[in-house]
Order: sequence, then C-alpha cells, then structure tokens
Amino acid sequence: MSAEAKTVERGLGVFEKYLTVWVILCIFAGIWLGRIAPGVATFLDGLAIYVGGAPVVSIPIAICLFFMMYPIMVKIDFAEVVSAGKTPKPVALTLFANWAIKPFTMYAIGVFFLGTLFIKFIGADALDYVKMPLGLNLDLGAVYGAGKVVMHGGVKMLEVPLWRSYLAGCILLGIAPCTAMVLVWGYLARGNDGHTLVMVAINSLSMLVLYGPLGGFLLGVGRIPVPWQALVLSIAIYVALPLVAGYYSRKWVIRAKGDTWFREKFLHVLTPITIIALLLTLVLLFSFKGEIITSKPLTILWLAIPLFLQTMLIFWITYGLAKVMRLTYEDAAPSAMIGASNHFEVAIATATLLFGLSSGAALATVVGVLIEVPTMLWLVWICKKTALWFRREAARV
Repeated sequence: MSAEAKTVERGLGVFEKYLTVWVILCIFAGIWLGRIAPGVATFLDGLAIYVGGAPVVSIPIAICLFFMMYPIMVKIDFAEVVSAGKTPKPVALTLFANWAIKPFTMYAIGVFFLGTLFIKFIGADALDYVKMPLGLNLDLGAVYGAGKVVMHGGVKMLEVPLWRSYLAGCILLGIAPCTAMVLVWGYLARGNDGHTLVMVAINSLSMLVLYGPLGGFLLGVGRIPVPWQALVLSIAIYVALPLVAGYYSRKWVIRAKGDTWFREKFLHVLTPITIIALLLTLVLLFSFKGEIITSKPLTILWLAIPLFLQTMLIFWITYGLAKVMRLTYEDAAPSAMIGASNHFEVAIATATLLFGLSSGAALATVVGVLIEVPTMLWLVWICKKTALWFRREAARV
C-alpha cells in the first residue's frame, strides 16, 4: 500500500461521511442567501478578472476552487505515475473508459433525457443566459451556436435554450474523470490503493491535454457556444496551477520535515480543506439558483436521473470489461470506481468560468455533487458483494 493511500485508513472523516448532508445544507444556505440578500451574491460574482470588458475569472470562486484542487494535487507521487507502466492493463482500462466511452455516453444520455424525455418538464421554450465566450464581441441579435446575443442585466449575454445549458453542465461532468474521493471509495471496496492513487495522478495529467479539446468538441456538437480560450484558461487555472503548486510544495515539505510528517501531519490538516472550499462554492452557486429551485424543485430530479444512470452505466461497463480482461478484484474495483466517479471540482470550476455562476450548466454540475456520495457508497457495497466474480491477489485472499 502506498504512503498516501494509508492516509485514508481512518475511513471516512466527518466531512466525507456526511458530505451529502453538508451539500444539502449549503443548498438551503445558498437559496436563503439569494432570497434575503441577493445583492451579496451579485457583488461577490462581480469581483472578477475582466478581459475585453467581460468577466472571465470570478476571484472568490477562483480562490475557493484552488483550495479544492490543491489538497488533491499535493498527494500525487510522480514516481508512482512512472511505475504504473509495469501494470498497463488496469491503467489502459481506466483511460479507455474515461476518455473513449464516458464522454460520449454522457452526451447521448443528456440529449435523450434533457432534450427529449424531460423537455416538457424543463420547458421547450425555457431560456438561460450565459456568458459571452472570452474574446468574442458580437452585435446584439447575432446568432452563435444555439444562442442569441441579447442584453441581460445591462450586460451582453447569450440567450440559449435552458435544456442545452443543463446539457453543457452534464458534458463537463462526463469528461471530468476521477476525484480525490476515489481514494476513499477504493479503500472501502478493499481495492488496490496504489493503483487508485496512480490513476488519480494520471487522470489529472491527462485532463491537461484532453479536457479542453474534448469538452470543446462535445459542446460544439450540442450547439452550445464553445469558448475555446476560456476552456484553455480554466484548465490552466483550475488544474495546472494547483498541480504545479502541489508538486513543488510536496517536494519542499518532505525535504524540510520528512515523509512521515508530510503524511501524518500535513495531509491530515489538508483533508477537510477540499470539502470546505467546495461547500463555500456551493453556497455561492445556489444563491443564484434559489428562485428556479423554489419555483421548480423537480429541476434537481430531471438533472439527477441522467447523471445517476450515466454513473451506473459506466460502472457496469468498466466492471464488465475488467472481468473480460481477467483483472483481479483489487484492480477491477478501483478501475470501475474511477470510471464511474466525476472530478466535480473541475466540472464546477469550468462551468462557472465558461457560463457563469447563475447558468444552468453550473447548476447541473452541482447536482452531480449532490448524487455522487450516496451513489458511490452504493457502488462500494456492490463491489464487495460481487468480489467473488474475480480472482483475488494472493496476499489479500
């Protein structure tokens, strides 16, 4: 077992164990804030870095999301990433599921449920207002993708069908593989902790290359405005920056304090920071969405159903392929877990940056957080009940 993987041996901490509860509380807190003090959330969203007169990076969100990502990145041991080549089959399976299957099934499921099956509940004529793509300055009335340039709140925005905005959030979730919580899911399922940690690292690195192009392609296919510059900027800010900070601070802390202090003290202090930063972000997100949730509470359900089905589909596809490839249970379980789970921190960050805090895309990514924990805990239970389907590592039988 790797050094970092041992840090989850205490099991789920209070933040992780009750994450669904905290998420629900933050939803209510955000709705409450948006209704009693709408100016507060609007002011915070206005604290942004502007390019060409358009708000590109929300400073409060950028700070929260950096602290979401940094504790994840600092756990990555790049020496283990290199050694992953010694066992290529589980690594190849996870990468195949994450990048060749998952994005496209999410797109198909999203179009079917949001654009067809649930369209009468969402509203065929319902509209959303999203940010103008970075660097694009179109005249009022111009058409871009499925959007039309209008003035909304004194700012040029793109008016798009609401269901397409929800689809954009689902797409961004579908192409964001693996979260730090996978270390916990893999441990609880009694999987190969070293493989899980290596895949967290490899997925973080692969996102630097694949997330932007694949996201831009699928958003374009869905006739959703594709802000390419903002996609690249979101990866730089929300993946590359914390990755670089984590890499160098890890080296500095271990050199100064030693590996034992790093694992037992430093990582222990960082563990709740990701969740706290996520919860603060959710309060901001839902402060903008209070009206639509209170007026149409079933909106959460329409989004949760396709996201849940996508999670289950990818889990069973990956789990089944692991059986066909004759992987051990210790490798099969985390491979399926990593394929099923989403890197919702990056998805929330990208949706917020590309489309705005008040967009339907941002709401869809937040619903992904809401269903992630109970769904993944259920999949842990399924893995343990079906462990006999696979051969076992000799040392663990």
